[in-house]
This record gives sequence, C-alpha cells and structure tokens, in this order.
Amino acid sequence: MRLRPWTRPYALLLAAAIASSATAAAQTTLPPEHAGFVKSVRGDVQLLNVTGVMRTAHAGDEVAPIERIVTGADSAASLVLRDGTVLVLGPSSRLDMKEFSFDPTAQDGGLLVSLLRGSLRMISGLIGKAHPDAVRIETQTATIGIRGTDFIVQADPQP
Repeated sequence: MRLRPWTRPYALLLAAAIASSATAAAQTTLPPEHAGFVKSVRGDVQLLNVTGVMRTAHAGDEVAPIERIVTGADSAASLVLRDGTVLVLGPSSRLDMKEFSFDPTAQDGGLLVSLLRGSLRMISGLIGKAHPDAVRIETQTATIGIRGTDFIVQADPQP
C-alpha cells in the first residue's frame, strides 16, 4: 500500500503517538493490592502506612497489606480482609499488619499481624480455614499459631 505524499506526516505522527502511549503504559506501575477494608469505626482510629503517613480511618477505607491500625481510648474498629477474615480492635489498641497475601483462585495466602497493645478479636477467613499454619498473631511475649476460627487476644503494654 502506498501512502500519498500529504498523508505521510500524519502517519508518522500517529505512529509516534502510539509508540509514546505504549512506552508510558509500560512505565506505569500498578498500586499494591489492598488487604481489605475498614468495615466500621467508633471514635478515633488512625491508619499509618508504610511510608509513615498517618490518616484518620473511615468506614470503607482500604487497608494495605502492611499498615498499622491504632485505636484511641473509647474507640474501636473492625476490618474485613479479602479472604473474609474479620479483625476487631478494641480501645487503646495498636495492631501492625505485617504481611497479607491472598490468591482467591487457589484460596491460598498468608497473614501475619502483630498486636502491640490492646485487644483483638479475630474470625478466620479462607486462609485460616484452608491453611491454618499460614496465619500467625505476634504479641510482645509470644507468637500464636491459629487453629480455631474465632478467638480474642489481649496484649498489655510492656513496662
């Protein structure tokens, strides 16, 4: 196929635009997949991300696979993770989500959280039911392997 002389500049311009958009698309990185979302908040609840930015938590906010959740006095929060795990934090609690991964197709993944202080109620989701060894809760004095589906952990601050 032969191009007419007056169409050549337009064809070159179109080819350059397509190449430029393909390069930009290749350089765009996808945001990390979220671990879950905040289901409910009562009182003062803060989320601290991996870059050190703290924000006030609201129902519907996404929670990253690595994030700190802090509740104030007379405050509480509940989170639902992508595998269906429910985490409920009581007043004056601090929980570090250290690791979360979940493949819904294989129903495989892992969960590691660290309860630094306060209380945590956890209802296991698909990871805990299918692969209980892949779910761990750390406190300042112990690491807990999960075998049940609904439990409460209390962590008092160390002196």
